[in-house]
Amino acid sequence: MNIHICAYIKKKERVDMYLSTLLPDFSRSYIQKMIDAGDVSVNGKKIAKNLKIQQKDEISIHINIEKLQLSAENIPLDFVYQDENIAIINKDAWLNTHPTPGIDGKSGTLVNGLLYHIKDLAWIGWVERPWIVHRLDKDTSWLIMIAKNDKMMLYLQEIMKKREKIWKYYLAIVWWIIEEKEFKIESFIGRHPIDKIKMTTKNPINWKLAISHVKVLDYIDEKYTLVEIKIETGRTHQIRVHLSSIWYPIIWDKVYGDKKINSEAEKKYWLKRQALHSYKLEVELYWENKIFFWELKDDMKKIIKK
Repeated sequence: MNIHICAYIKKKERVDMYLSTLLPDFSRSYIQKMIDAGDVSVNGKKIAKNLKIQQKDEISIHINIEKLQLSAENIPLDFVYQDENIAIINKDAWLNTHPTPGIDGKSGTLVNGLLYHIKDLAWIGWVERPWIVHRLDKDTSWLIMIAKNDKMMLYLQEIMKKREKIWKYYLAIVWWIIEEKEFKIESFIGRHPIDKIKMTTKNPINWKLAISHVKVLDYIDEKYTLVEIKIETGRTHQIRVHLSSIWYPIIWDKVYGDKKINSEAEKKYWLKRQALHSYKLEVELYWENKIFFWELKDDMKKIIKK
């Protein structure tokens, strides 16, 4: 498959960043691999991944359509809902969603489990992560949507892009007491200018608007707050970055949290992953608004019960 694009940008931009924004089905790292393999050219010439393109540059992309060589594995999956077009799963933390490079990354993933449990999965075009509709952090437990065919994949991606007909709610346990009962966090989020692993609200690179609505539900041990977050946008690490930016980091968040706070939470509650869980999903399916809810995983449940 070949794609031809005429760049429409106001200022120069790295070609890999531009394409990862323009083609949400491909991660930036995957696009860089295509560039390294010579499958991306600008104005008819092979390029380097750090090349900066400008207005009216012509970009050509050759996409090699290859089915993943994966085996079905009997991995326990927590199904919340399933029909002929879509499945919704309450994913465990630590379970990789899709395969990663290397021999060890080809097994033990959600995709391997899907191949075992769902017999009517259709091959979805040239999508890098087949059937997985939205990205998620490995250490987060949550409700994840699985598109079983092209038609459903395109529909779900479209409503997520337009921010309509779909609403996602999360539960998080954060450090310290939040006194304001309901509030909105609205900021620009982008790559950290120095630490490439992090996203940030301060001087971000390639920023995008991010909006989160926060509601306080309860307090735990007079030191932590249980909050519900409804997101209007779906930026990378959005909830973690937003809560950390207002000095209420999610406990045991190794990237945006505090080492001392995380250590205390681990000793007190035996918690070994960030206390973030997607517990409710509202989505319009078949011209009807459907609400899916699933309970917390055991590690977060123990803290809240305490």
